[in-house]
Amino acid sequence: MLQINIDDVLKIVKLCVPYLIGFAVVLAAAVIVMVVCRKRKGSTRYLIRKNSLMAMLLALVVVVNLICWGPMSNLISLATGSGTISQETSDEATALCTEIAREGIVLLKNDAGLLPLKNSSNLNVFGWASTNPCYGGTGSGSLSKAYETESLLQGLTDAGFKLNTSLTDFYTAYRTDRPSVGMWDQDWTLPEPAADTYGDKLMEDAKAFSDTAMVVITRVGGEGADLPTDVSKVTYTDNSKDYKDFEPGEHYLQLSKTEKNLMDLVCSSFDNVIVVYNGANAMELGFVNDYSQIKGVLWCPGTGQSGFKGLGEIMSGAVNPSGKTSDTFAADLTKAPNYNNFGSFTYDNMDEFKGKAFKGADTYPSFVNYTEGIYTGYRFYETAAAEGLIDYKKEVIYPFGYGLSYTSFQQEMGQLTEQDGTISFDVTVTNTGNNPGKDVVEVYYNPPYTNKGIEKASANLIAFDKTDVLKPGDSQTIKISLQAEDMASFDEAVNGCYVLESGDYGISIRSDSHNIIAEQKYHVPETVIYNESAPRTSDKAAAVNQFKDANGDLTYLSRADGFANYEKATAAPKNMSMPEKYKKTFVNNSNYDPAAHNNDSDPMPVTGAKNGIKLADMRGLSFDDPKWEKLLDQLTVSDMDALTAIGGYQTSEAKSVNKVGTVDCDGPASINNNFTGTGSIGFPSAVMIASTWNHDIAEAFGEKIGKMADEMKVSGWYAPAMNIHRCAFAGRNFEYYSEDGVLSGQMAAKAVAGAEKHGVYAYIKHFALNDQETNRLNMLCTWSNEQAIREIYLKPFEIAVKEGHAKAVMSSFNYIGTVYSGANNTLLNTVLREEWGFQGFVLTDYFGGYGFQNADQEIRNGNDAMLVAYDTETNHVKDKTSATSLNAMRKSSKNIMYTVVNSRAYEGNNANVSLLMWQIAAIIIDVILAAGIIILELRIIKNYKKRLEKEGMTE
Repeated sequence: MLQINIDDVLKIVKLCVPYLIGFAVVLAAAVIVMVVCRKRKGSTRYLIRKNSLMAMLLALVVVVNLICWGPMSNLISLATGSGTISQETSDEATALCTEIAREGIVLLKNDAGLLPLKNSSNLNVFGWASTNPCYGGTGSGSLSKAYETESLLQGLTDAGFKLNTSLTDFYTAYRTDRPSVGMWDQDWTLPEPAADTYGDKLMEDAKAFSDTAMVVITRVGGEGADLPTDVSKVTYTDNSKDYKDFEPGEHYLQLSKTEKNLMDLVCSSFDNVIVVYNGANAMELGFVNDYSQIKGVLWCPGTGQSGFKGLGEIMSGAVNPSGKTSDTFAADLTKAPNYNNFGSFTYDNMDEFKGKAFKGADTYPSFVNYTEGIYTGYRFYETAAAEGLIDYKKEVIYPFGYGLSYTSFQQEMGQLTEQDGTISFDVTVTNTGNNPGKDVVEVYYNPPYTNKGIEKASANLIAFDKTDVLKPGDSQTIKISLQAEDMASFDEAVNGCYVLESGDYGISIRSDSHNIIAEQKYHVPETVIYNESAPRTSDKAAAVNQFKDANGDLTYLSRADGFANYEKATAAPKNMSMPEKYKKTFVNNSNYDPAAHNNDSDPMPVTGAKNGIKLADMRGLSFDDPKWEKLLDQLTVSDMDALTAIGGYQTSEAKSVNKVGTVDCDGPASINNNFTGTGSIGFPSAVMIASTWNHDIAEAFGEKIGKMADEMKVSGWYAPAMNIHRCAFAGRNFEYYSEDGVLSGQMAAKAVAGAEKHGVYAYIKHFALNDQETNRLNMLCTWSNEQAIREIYLKPFEIAVKEGHAKAVMSSFNYIGTVYSGANNTLLNTVLREEWGFQGFVLTDYFGGYGFQNADQEIRNGNDAMLVAYDTETNHVKDKTSATSLNAMRKSSKNIMYTVVNSRAYEGNNANVSLLMWQIAAIIIDVILAAGIIILELRIIKNYKKRLEKEGMTE
């Protein structure tokens, strides 16, 4: 998502130009008349001059009304139509924010049982970030400034710790000349004070204050830019101070020079050191094992408004940590299989498709190759270790799903049972330690792999659950249920569909992706092929090959012969030209012709019928109810046009069916109205929510968002975001849950269901393969094989639709192969609607045109509305005469209205809206002005008559 910026303002002003020109003409005419009438005398001159002024005033009133009720009406409505969040609801949300942090902060290391500390302990807190921590991220996911934020230091103080204020003052003074950073800005500087600036006295006093030190390391990402993979190439100046804290080739997710020096300083001064990594992107943390003094390590992703309270409680032992990592922490991120194929790659043979981005900058088609295939995140590290490609202990610092506790647990796996394809077993979890706490049950499967056969990872998360708080000695039985068909692999090469190959499947419970607690074999006697005649039970239609054209003829990483093609498959691209066979299929606004896609045999739909049906009558009826056709016959072309063209932060009204306009709001971690400034508290980042591994927490998050949205009179929520952490450097990883599609999908599905409790539809986003920010507006052609598309990148969306019953989708900016995602019939119709059974509507990501967005192409291919609140060059369907075009508009209008009528917008009396407050106020002002103009005109006429009489008497 983007926000309105100066370019948008200029476009809005442009819409008003015709009206302003009209006013200028009237103004010029009145001035000319006044000048000409100077030669006249007496009453005639008076009458002409006064009426010329009246004409100017009347013209001004008319023009203002035309603008307000015309091109500006939507924006004014959005800027004035909002409710407020009650204090009770806000307090509930704040409490949940803290609870998420309590369960989402991950204890990574606790040598010698250093943690928890006594809550009355003195504590030295080092690191400039201790006074400027990460609460979330920048862009549309940033937090509202309307709510008080609990700082990291406050969270520790609230937990009872006594902090060394001399250190706090030192960092605060160091940061005084740093400018504030806006919500859409990225600041890659790490202004850690040099080690020699601390001084002997400050360090001696610190050692006297406490023998324990905490060091805070923070990294912040944001929308619009990925984290630098070579920070030395980033140029920035901050009050004339250049920060060159990284050597050439060093990246943002490793320690800077001053951070290393700080770590040396602290570890040479204190025997007990705790490191808190405060950031969502999986950082290189191998350094924590280089110092014997570092005995405790905590991962604390963005905490939201009140999450640092949870950090203090975990440090003091008031809360037992139960979080698990939602990503793999690798020792060297530059050795990840995706590293060479992440970032900026621009085609050198696509100049004819040049577009425009913000501020008029030229954009050219770009690309990114997902050549690692299904081997992303832990799936690569676990499988590569199994094949002998890597030394796991050297390459992985902390596995996926890893996290420590202040107590110990024992998990016992019951016997597998199977009935009609459903595999079930119990897991009994017992607290064998001395402190109460929660534990996570993680279930993985290891499928049988045939060399050079279907690609398969050796570890695949398939189910998980979290216990209640267990007291020492207490047990809880977790019931696990999974579908055998969910262990099938997509066989794009031979069968072109999902296949459950015969053989033994290892189903295990693990403490993390790498360490098996217990495992049993599930035997598949014969291969099951889920083709058109026998689809998976969860599919409405069989999932078969659909994305062959997105393969790009690339070499993809294969497990064959122990990853023999690793070097070739993971190498950086050498050829920057798009092959001619793909170039011929590339489409953007320069070569899209709607007439070329018309079908002369399409019947012309009925419009403007008088069937007497209101949209409210359709609430609760099925999507296929015949009554929908009668309602759709009533729609006028102009109503369909408004519904599809103006979908930014709203759905438009349609008077022909009495559809009310509704409000949608942005914010993956909150609900924020960009127009009124009204917003909610900000929750922790999606990464921290995922790290709870708690379905109930995810649902409670969605439920609180829904409740706050309802009180704000908001019906749609632009979230949850669930793209994959393909690469640790992706700037928007804080908005996305995990590197794993099952964990991401389960969290998202629960959030969607939670919001639905209050009638709020969640736009699951960004659909799909929108896994980096670099070149996102530059016609980014994403190349991947179908197996990875299905098993990795579509998986969370599939779960959110099938299990969360999502009713709205936001498509993504990128292309899949040579087809823009927002106009991709295969993605939006074949897969989303036909295979998964989605019933609802699809909205674009922010509709800026950018040289590739146009309504004609999008509504014909399954994208129903354009995310923009005003007219642009391409958000309206230009071809409104062809039956093909009108039928597409009709279908899109139905999708939008079906979602809206079954939302909070039509609950109770919510839809009984006549005139909005600003419209009532405008009418009152118009009446007053009209009365004033009439009175003035009467006075002019009266004075004119008096002047005539006086002139007659004079004569």
